[in-house]
Amino acid sequence: MTVSPSLPPPAASTAGNKPIKQVITREDWIMRGALILAVIWLTVGVILPLFPMVLRSLQDTDGAWVGFDNYLKYLTTPSLLASFGNSLYVAFLTTLVSVSLAFVYAYALTRTAMPGKGVFRLLSLLPLYIPPLAHAIGLIYLFGNQGLVTQVGWDINLYGPTGIVMGEFFYCFPQAVVILTTALSLTDARLYEAAQALRTSPIRTFFTVTLPGVKFGLISSIFVCFILAFTDFGVPKVVGGDFNVLATDIYKQVIGQQNFSMGATISVFLLVPAVLAFVLDRMIQRRQTALVSAKAVPLQPKPQPVLDWMMFACCTLIASAAIIVFGTIIFASLVKVWPYDFSLSLRNYDFSRVGGGGYRAYWNSIRMSFYTAVLGTALVFTIAYLVEKGRGMKWLRNVTYFLSTIPLALPGLVLGLAYVFFFNQRTISIPFTGYALLNPLNGLYSTMGILVLCTIIHFSTVCFLTASTALKQLDPEFEAVSASLSVPFYKTFWRVTVPMCLPAILEIGIYYFINAMVTVSAVIFLYPPKLPLASVAIVNMDDAGDVSAAAAMSVLIVLTSLGVKGIYWLLTRGLQQRTQAWLKK
Repeated sequence: MTVSPSLPPPAASTAGNKPIKQVITREDWIMRGALILAVIWLTVGVILPLFPMVLRSLQDTDGAWVGFDNYLKYLTTPSLLASFGNSLYVAFLTTLVSVSLAFVYAYALTRTAMPGKGVFRLLSLLPLYIPPLAHAIGLIYLFGNQGLVTQVGWDINLYGPTGIVMGEFFYCFPQAVVILTTALSLTDARLYEAAQALRTSPIRTFFTVTLPGVKFGLISSIFVCFILAFTDFGVPKVVGGDFNVLATDIYKQVIGQQNFSMGATISVFLLVPAVLAFVLDRMIQRRQTALVSAKAVPLQPKPQPVLDWMMFACCTLIASAAIIVFGTIIFASLVKVWPYDFSLSLRNYDFSRVGGGGYRAYWNSIRMSFYTAVLGTALVFTIAYLVEKGRGMKWLRNVTYFLSTIPLALPGLVLGLAYVFFFNQRTISIPFTGYALLNPLNGLYSTMGILVLCTIIHFSTVCFLTASTALKQLDPEFEAVSASLSVPFYKTFWRVTVPMCLPAILEIGIYYFINAMVTVSAVIFLYPPKLPLASVAIVNMDDAGDVSAAAAMSVLIVLTSLGVKGIYWLLTRGLQQRTQAWLKK
């Protein structure tokens, strides 16, 4: 006898006219307890650290209450206020360029029959493995004062908005390509067949069929690129010059002047537009309806030689730009003295001559990335399972879902600075009461633990949504049958859910590892001197003028990330086939 998932739960059944009182089983208590722990974890990791940061923005450098004086000072200081406008300017310009070119690239991958799609798809993801600072360093070697292009007579005035937008483009472009490729892939070919039957021109078909079909993906890519460009620290730090933005202002106030109050104030200004963009995106996405029915026919692009080769040329130019920048970084790390002695040498990989921590920082980053990947994947997937497959307590599952999506709107610098204020204090003051509580989490400060915690939280939203999508694809019949056979949900989770979702779980782990290797903003304020990190070492080397050594460290990070991705590909090469074979048994 099988149990249909459409049947009402026993608690909803009635005996005559009297409802049967719902019986909460031991498993229900376990699941509810796990959900409560998940809410506590997310509250501590996401919500609580923001309060002391906002509170600090209302105090002076000595900790005395000054209300909104810091905000008034910021708004009345022309140099500081200009940074806000500069951040908006580069964010809008970067978003316009990145989304436009990403749309062309994604359109070529999904709607044309151009050759080399597989190669172009891989090349579009290459910038994801490169730290944002490395993009900026590569641009310096090409367009800086001593750059290869500058030496032949073409000076583009790299340092300033031009360099920032170029660097942010490489940072945002792959994110937009992933979103738009997915949106353009979900197409019903019958719409285009109808347009062709009605003799609709290709241009009108594009504006009446193609664009409406991808509008939500387009909007998402716009908001994602805007948030990334508005909050990024790495690129403006290296090529910003005298063109200040909010992210670099926070760094200068906290690191340069030790003015934590003004740093917290600027963090709020950095946080608000990012949160607004995130909320608007969520509101728009809620209006999205299913555009592809179960009877949809996949679109098979037909060869159109003129269009195909035009798109091939466009994709070649875009992909070549990423290859040239990365190739320049590798080349710069291997020459003796740029630009005077181009003979090859490994002297730049001898980090004992420079600061930043050298290979110790590199191994610390690998350790932190490994811990983040293992612990983060386990936590995020478990939380997603409780939200998607949990029974009852819908309001608590909704709260958990909401808290899991908030980190996407938190800039890394803001989150890192908030962690400094929250975990560095031995007591937690209760505002307006004069009382304080001991902070049990103070022991995490200046340890590897806080670096891992911050990184897990910072990148958790994308991983959570990935896990939720994978879990939604599983038939609810598995849980229903397990319940009918009195199999505990945790056994079903371990024996059925995890094996079936293993590809998604491994993908989450790789995402965590790669982002932990390249992140700077989330850990720049948190790392202790005894635990230097490779990505932060790049910043310190660049500050000290050791740009070639910074390029060498960037190459090590990229090669490590690509190596881990290659190992993942080899290990999971036949995983999908084995999983499908297991399901058929």
